[in-house]
Amino acid sequence: MVLSGPATEKYCRDWHGDVTSEAVAVLRPRTTNEVADAVKTCARLGLSIVPQGGNTGLVLGALPDRPADQVVISLERMNAIRRIDPDDFSAVVEAGCILSDFKDAVACEGMFFPLALGAQGSCRIGGNVSTNAGGINVLRYGMTRELVLGLECVLPDGSILNGLSTLRKDNRGIDLKQIFIGAEGTLGIITAVAVKLAPQPDQVATALLGLNSLDDAIALFRRARRDCCDLMSAFEFMPPVAFGLAREAIPDLEMPISGDHAAYVLLEISGSGLVDINDLTERFLQAVMEEGLVADGVIASSTAQARNLWLFREGMNEGQAKRGPHLRTDLSVRLSQVPDFVREAEQAVIDVVPDAICVSYGHIGDGNVHLNVLPPAGLSRNEIEARIHDAKKAINTVLDAYNGSLSAEHGIGRLKRTEHEARIAPAQRALLAALKQAVDPQGLMNPGCQLEYERPS
Repeated sequence: MVLSGPATEKYCRDWHGDVTSEAVAVLRPRTTNEVADAVKTCARLGLSIVPQGGNTGLVLGALPDRPADQVVISLERMNAIRRIDPDDFSAVVEAGCILSDFKDAVACEGMFFPLALGAQGSCRIGGNVSTNAGGINVLRYGMTRELVLGLECVLPDGSILNGLSTLRKDNRGIDLKQIFIGAEGTLGIITAVAVKLAPQPDQVATALLGLNSLDDAIALFRRARRDCCDLMSAFEFMPPVAFGLAREAIPDLEMPISGDHAAYVLLEISGSGLVDINDLTERFLQAVMEEGLVADGVIASSTAQARNLWLFREGMNEGQAKRGPHLRTDLSVRLSQVPDFVREAEQAVIDVVPDAICVSYGHIGDGNVHLNVLPPAGLSRNEIEARIHDAKKAINTVLDAYNGSLSAEHGIGRLKRTEHEARIAPAQRALLAALKQAVDPQGLMNPGCQLEYERPS
């Protein structure tokens, strides 16, 4: 199916509606062979290709930016679940399948796919793999890369690489699937994925905890890793401002614990089988509260209450969006450095943008910090952009001093390309350029994403 004109608008607008563009056309293939035919046609016509899944990314990686010669290939109609194998703890799913639909189908078989994102009701598996998505379960199950067993990809010449093996151990040389994971469509189009599954957790304990400092959150995480081992599936930190932002998006949310604490942690411990998760959680929290590591807290007594606790984490993001354009970052530093980094980076922002609000939160178990900056109300768009620019520069200066990453889980896309290129080592750049030249010599696949390569004339 080919779309053109006004019908392409939703494919040429980013998730937050901040950026719009155009494309020559949007192609919506239904099969891998149709994707291959589309790629061959684009190559013959000299049109470059922007692969797109759910278009929920935050770094403009799936958004065309050269309207005169770019075609969007949307995978949304390739949404079949080809196979779920509980005995093999694996499944094969097409790239256009919505993440939550896949998780629900797997759950019906008594299995669990652990990738969990705020956008899981609209993001798609192929995009998750292409960006190596993270999410709240990384500390236990790893990034998307750790969940992928095999891939089916259409290469820039239209040939099909079929690597949908579900073997756990396969040491036959270089693992080719790895070059496509996190490549954001710059080397080919992922059309199907073979993934690992886990047993469905039948016990989940969720707790919201108030702490006296972010340093205590790091100490608590260290203790939880020791006492709860690998049964801890989420450990999120939030600042006090998070709850006000969440209620701006969801007004009827009620604060589940009293008092005002310097830092908050949303903790989840889950498991199945013979382990008593509730008993483990209660004993652990009783011990850390007696020691003063946790000032206050509440354990959800039902699935509905657990969902309510998570609404604060999700509503916080919605509340920030309601404030209008703002700086969204996706950073990582060593776990032990998180408190110092947050303090220094927030102070650096206030030094250059004193009227801004800093909102630092994230997945503390893997060192991932989202330090967002909200400009004050009533500014013009130019004034907002100027403050965002100054805040970003200040944060990145501190980040560089910590040898951190400016993209922990969202990818590079087009939004972070300039910052990424300024920090990439010459040897790494040369190796990536050689790989791009070998796989995509015409430079057709998602040009301008991640790195700017010279396209052959």
